[in-house]
Amino acid sequence: MSKIAGNEIRPGTLIEHNGGLWLAVKTQAVKPGKGGAYNQVELKNVITGTKLNERFRSDEAVDEVYLEKKDYQFLFATGNMLTFMDIENYEQIELQREFVGERAQFLQDGMKVLVQTYEGKPIGIQLPVQVTLTVTEADPVLRGGTAAPSYKSAMLENGLKIQVPPFIEAGTRIVVSTEDGSYVRRAE
Repeated sequence: MSKIAGNEIRPGTLIEHNGGLWLAVKTQAVKPGKGGAYNQVELKNVITGTKLNERFRSDEAVDEVYLEKKDYQFLFATGNMLTFMDIENYEQIELQREFVGERAQFLQDGMKVLVQTYEGKPIGIQLPVQVTLTVTEADPVLRGGTAAPSYKSAMLENGLKIQVPPFIEAGTRIVVSTEDGSYVRRAE
């Protein structure tokens, strides 16, 4: 950990504060007409998810925390648990499906993910930005009526229902964003 001044906290900075691990979500530099300037920071506890608003003056020092990031490979899911393997030493870890959240539906066998740990405890996971999936069902194209681009519903192999352009048929492989589950393009 290194010390940084309170006015150096930016969104995305991870700090240790009041005995907890906090991520800066929003920051705003405030210079009131009377008194010293301060940094108004919205913090989110990375373990519990609670939020907190704090003021940090430039003369206050806070501990900035650096996370260890390691590549893991997704192996399989059993019930509510997801199993990942460390690519370097082949050790396996199990994470709860809630830890990954809604993005767990994008996990595929052998997929590389980045697991962020603090003092050996996983606190975050990053999936690839996009995944390739096969369309299992697609609504028929409705002809005429509009010159504006229209989309239709399609079911993907992972059970996700998304909107796709009219030229996408069942059996087509498409690229989907893991951030919001939206259609990106047809896979090559």
